[in-house]
Formats: sequence, C-alpha cells, structure tokens
Amino acid sequence: MTQSSTASADKFERIKEIFAREQVEKPLAVKYGDIPVSYDAITPEWMTAILCRDTPGAEVTEVMLGDPDTGTSNRRRIYVEYNQAGRDAGLAKSVFCKATQDLANRILLSTAGTKSEVRFFNDIRPTLDIDAPEAYFAAYDPESWASIIVLRDIADEVTFCSHKTEMHEDLAHSQMELLGKVHGQFHESPLFQGKFSDMIVFRDRFHLLCERNGFEKCCVDGFLASEEFVPERLFARESEIWPATMRAVDRHKGLPETLTHNDVHLKNWYMRGSAMGLGDWQVSCRGHWSRDLAYTIGTALKPEQRRVMERDLVAYYLDRLHAAGGPRVTFDEAWDHYREQMLSALAWWTMTLTPAADMPDMQPYDTTREFIHRLAVAIDDLGSLDIPA
Repeated sequence: MTQSSTASADKFERIKEIFAREQVEKPLAVKYGDIPVSYDAITPEWMTAILCRDTPGAEVTEVMLGDPDTGTSNRRRIYVEYNQAGRDAGLAKSVFCKATQDLANRILLSTAGTKSEVRFFNDIRPTLDIDAPEAYFAAYDPESWASIIVLRDIADEVTFCSHKTEMHEDLAHSQMELLGKVHGQFHESPLFQGKFSDMIVFRDRFHLLCERNGFEKCCVDGFLASEEFVPERLFARESEIWPATMRAVDRHKGLPETLTHNDVHLKNWYMRGSAMGLGDWQVSCRGHWSRDLAYTIGTALKPEQRRVMERDLVAYYLDRLHAAGGPRVTFDEAWDHYREQMLSALAWWTMTLTPAADMPDMQPYDTTREFIHRLAVAIDDLGSLDIPA
C-alpha cells in the first residue's frame, strides 16, 4: 500500500469513528458555525443564526423538513416560520440544502468534493456574473467531513432540467455563454498561485478516485453493463476505452488551467426564461476548459441535435471564452480537445451505473442510461478513440 493509500485509509477510518460517535451523541446545531450532523440536528436557533443575521429582532420560530433526496450528497428543502420581525422583513420562507451527512456521502466527497463546493460558494460565486445558486452559509468539518450548504431556494423562479428536457439552439448557446464567462474570467488566474493554490486539479482528482475509490473498476464494469445502449462498433473496442480515457485525463497536464465545473450534465442546469443557469459545483476545480465543453454538449443534446449543432456551438464557445478574458483558440485545436474529452465525461456515468459498494446511488437508472448513450454515440461519431496519444 502506498503512503497516499495508507493516509486515505486512515482518513476513512477517522470519518467512520466520528460518524459512529455522532449516532450515539446526536449533537444539535445551535449557533453560527455549527455544522449539523443530520437534518434532525437543525434547530430554530441555528436557522436564526443563518437567516436573521442582518435583521435585528428577527427569529426563526419553527423548522420543518421537506422530503429527503439522497444522491452524491444529502439534499433537503427546509421550511421556516418567523416571529413578527422576521415576517415583516420578508425573510426567506424556505431554503434548499446540500449536505454530507450519511457515511457513504462523507467518504465519497472527502476526495475534495466537499471542500471544493464550500469554497465555490464562499469565495468564488460572489465574483461571478452568471446565473448560479447563492448560499446563505457553507461550511465543512475537515475531521468528520460533515458539511452543509444552505442555498437560496430558487424553485419557484426556474425550471430544473432533466434528461427529458427538450433543448433548442438558444438554450445551448446560453450554456456556451455561461461556460465562456467562467473559463475566461479564471483563465490562468493568479489566484491559482495564491489564495486558491491548494485547489485540486482535475487530473489529480481523477487519479485519486482511481486510487481511493476503485474508480477504474466502476468505469470498466459500467461500460460492460451498457452494451444494449452503446453503439455496437464502439462496444467492440471496449478494451480501448479505459486507456483512451486516461489519455484524455492526462492530456490536461501542461494545458492552460481555469476554473472548471466538471459535472455539467444536463440535470445540473436550470432554465430561467430563455437562459440557462448552472448548479451543483461540488466537483469544481482547476482544469482545462475542454472537459466542461464536451461534457455539456454531449449530455445536453440528443445525438441527432448534437450532430447538427456541435460545430457552431464550439465556435460560439470559443468566441465567448475570448470575450471574457480567455485566450484565442483555433477551432481545429478546440475540436480535437472536444472530441477527446467526451471520454472523460463518459467515465463519470459508467461509474454511476455500477458504483463501488461504499458509494451512494447517485442517479436514477433512466438518467444514467440516457447520458451514457448520448456520450457513447458522440465518442463513436467523433472518432474519439483514434486521437493520437
């Protein structure tokens, strides 16, 4: 066992020990800075500290939990009642929360995901001129890896996407606009040498998942289990998929870095009128823009749409990237990156189809099946396996 593997095993054991103790002690969250170990640990006092900080005299008097929704994280809507001062101030009647409370979620997201999303909402989101959720509070415990992000509830303002969402050209262009803004603003940012110098790099995160979470086996097993919805020609080259995926991941080394979202599948987008917003930033890190570009187009569009629109979308993205402060990139260079990074996107979903025993179930089967199908068809169409090493 490598030194890194030993450290990971020790960390996971520590998480398990703390989690077991929490189940006995059941600590409550009562003051600002406390991190609830479960949704049942949330008190009116804690919600008052979160939601009433800038409203003298306002207090939360009652907390009501919505239905649980567990995937990669533990999600829940929370409804609150206020005293008269809170009602008069028109404070939020509900919030949406993402947390790592179950043991499997803590272990999975301790591989930088929890830290990344907390940093995004505390330090990065306030600097971005895009449509993305905003947080009232975001924190994690680096020992237990319990975390919570309390978000402004936008459910009444937007329409959340799914694999069934009917996309059209204007919505796809809006996605390219948003990605271009983020990638352009953070292109080779000096923050990566300063305040964000410890931000994980996508390539390193991928390798850590392989080392600590059995990612390779999950992906290989998932591809084998996908035969009925993967093009026959591509499935016949199954033995080439994982080596080509690792080449795509390692291609990031030496390429210019920016802030990347890294999990830009269609379910993480939402529509506000005719424009798109992007949520779920828990895999955000430093990386090359091409993964987000390929992953977005590859999952947002049905194959027949993608074939018609993808060249225009790549060109439009490059224009928006440069307009937001990024480099001028030739279409041919971008096209090769786009083709290859479909492979790194596919890995996220073959893993989701056949997760390791200690991973949570992350997505419904029909969603997973559809995104694997779209990405696999794109890989086949684009000749992604044939890009030179």
